[in-house]
Amino acid sequence: MPSNSVEKIKEKLDITEVVGSYIKLQKAGASYKAKCPFHNEKTPSFFVSPGRGTYYCFGCGAKGDIFTFVEELEGLDFLGALRLLADRAGIELEKIDPKARSEKDKLYEIMELASKYFEENLAKNQKAMQYLNQRGFEKETVKLWRLGYAENEWRNLQNHLSVLRVNDNEMLKCGLIKKSEQSKEGFYDVFRGRIMFPIFDQNGRIIAFSGRIFDDVPDAPKYINSPETELFNKSETLYGFDRAKTEIRKKDYSILVEGQMDLIACHQAGFTNTVASSGTAFTEGHLLKLKKLSNKIMFVFDADKAGFLAANKSAVLALDLGMEVKLASLPKGSDPAQLLKDDALNFKACLRNSRHLIDFYLDDLLAQRVEGRKLAKEVGEKVLPYVGKLTSAIEQSHFVSQISKKTSIPEEAIWFDLRKLKYVQTDNLKKEKVTTATEIKKRKNHIERRLLGIILWQREEKSKIIDESKILDRLKEITGKIVSDFPEAEGNREELIFEAENYYEGRENLEMEVEELLNNLKEDILREKFIETMHALDQAEKKKDGKKSKELLNLCQEITKELSELAVKRL
Repeated sequence: MPSNSVEKIKEKLDITEVVGSYIKLQKAGASYKAKCPFHNEKTPSFFVSPGRGTYYCFGCGAKGDIFTFVEELEGLDFLGALRLLADRAGIELEKIDPKARSEKDKLYEIMELASKYFEENLAKNQKAMQYLNQRGFEKETVKLWRLGYAENEWRNLQNHLSVLRVNDNEMLKCGLIKKSEQSKEGFYDVFRGRIMFPIFDQNGRIIAFSGRIFDDVPDAPKYINSPETELFNKSETLYGFDRAKTEIRKKDYSILVEGQMDLIACHQAGFTNTVASSGTAFTEGHLLKLKKLSNKIMFVFDADKAGFLAANKSAVLALDLGMEVKLASLPKGSDPAQLLKDDALNFKACLRNSRHLIDFYLDDLLAQRVEGRKLAKEVGEKVLPYVGKLTSAIEQSHFVSQISKKTSIPEEAIWFDLRKLKYVQTDNLKKEKVTTATEIKKRKNHIERRLLGIILWQREEKSKIIDESKILDRLKEITGKIVSDFPEAEGNREELIFEAENYYEGRENLEMEVEELLNNLKEDILREKFIETMHALDQAEKKKDGKKSKELLNLCQEITKELSELAVKRL
């Protein structure tokens, strides 16, 4: 899109107006401040500069302009953010390469025409409307989600779209018709005799359909979904994401259900942070999309074996990605849609009683009344693998302690078995070392920068808010370094002072905030040490060096104990 469109939008829309429509801003000198919408925090560290048209978070480092802000908060690509802001500014976007754009836009238009046709069919089909009503869907819900009906005829949709000058090749590209292998007539409708659920992209445009069988068709599958097309990628599309994304960020967790009916029932009942897969298992792409909005995720699946297995597979994948995973257990034989219709309070109770994945499996094991050596074996096989997947040393320490308390198995024995797991060794260890160590280093550098800024700022102040010499002593105690050991201390001196002054001036609780920064720094250094020790332990075990392995195992336990004590102090 031409840059003048971007500039026109920036001229029309003030950044404080855009950001302020999403989060509450407070005046702070020439800038505005707020609690950062991109990470959880108690004290505002997110600043907006009207003069520069930019934002910056001193807590997580998020920065950019109105386009990056809308992209991140709405879960849009640049083009989606551009369209949203252009509409808000009342600006018509210039077109680049009209031929290329018109082809894809034409596919969107055809999907819209098909959806309207299905909606009209549903309005005329009393039996189908009655069925949806019996399933607990209100008329407004049916309208909001644009549910429809595909008649049980071979070529009705094709004929309808042909009249509207849509050719067969375009219908094929949209996945609405199929080429016949037997009939000379050529093509037939993909969806016949079904309740239709339009699938939307993150911008709310229809890109595919899911059809649930309604008419009596022998040997027909219960659901069929659109094939992958230029518009529709199953592994990246989540049903309901366009409506749930803001609520997921606001509530700081997402709810995952299996099907379209379950999702619509959840949204109708007020659980608007719910999403579902689009005719496929949850993939890493789906979960990464959700993780961008919130690291917390709750799986609510049908209370049967198939539902449990689906939830387990997806939950383990989420755990591998470092997400906080909970499972909600529904009464046997029920699904979210039916339970919400029959007993909404019971459904809410199930969500309230959701448990972390590890607690879920441990409690399930204990409910079977397994004891003694068999219990220890079962814990090792069915619970510890999940503990081994956790990337946080504090979380691992927490669950080791929990398992020990609930089973009476000594913590040392649990740690010993945990170290032997392949999840903590080989490939997974290497992966954790790369990703987690990188993240820790980045955060460490950010904390050190903030502390240096405060020290340099207070050195030049006549009326000091805090004694910088005490910060220096703690910094040296934690890192073994003095200010001159940090290269950025001189190279970015003025910038560091400006940032600290702009962010911390007038703060009454600066001492508490500095203490929190120092504790965070100490935690990150311990976490780095934990990863390095685990790697060394892996090498020692490969060399069958029992003495060295024992020393390193004891060191791992000491580090996790320190991390736990640090966490307790901060509660």
